[in-house]
Amino acid sequence: QVQLIESGGGSVQAGGSLRLSCAASGRSFSTYVMGWFRQAPGKEREFVAAIHRNGGSTLYADSVKGRFTISRDNAKNTVYLQMNNLKPEDTAVYYCAAKPGIVVARENGYTYWGQGTQVTVSS
Repeated sequence: QVQLIESGGGSVQAGGSLRLSCAASGRSFSTYVMGWFRQAPGKEREFVAAIHRNGGSTLYADSVKGRFTISRDNAKNTVYLQMNNLKPEDTAVYYCAAKPGIVVARENGYTYWGQGTQVTVSS
């Protein structure tokens, strides 16, 4: 069982930056692939980024490539999402998620989910 708690959301103007954190409970954090997803009002939840257990491999949605960076610190049981050059269309609730196995973008591949943190980007 893994519990995930996101933090770091907030309001920022377009072009600004935020860093999201997701702290995981339990001893097995380093065995899980970690992902970030987001859900904008009136839209389905979508994949943002994912990172391999050892941090050696990452995957990004095309919409965030070059602007967002996912990283993890297994010693701190934490995964991060650095978001730069934010755009109004990045406004959403951001969720972190965990899964065993390989890095994938499929939402239904992830076993554990956090409660989400709101990110609002104004123009």
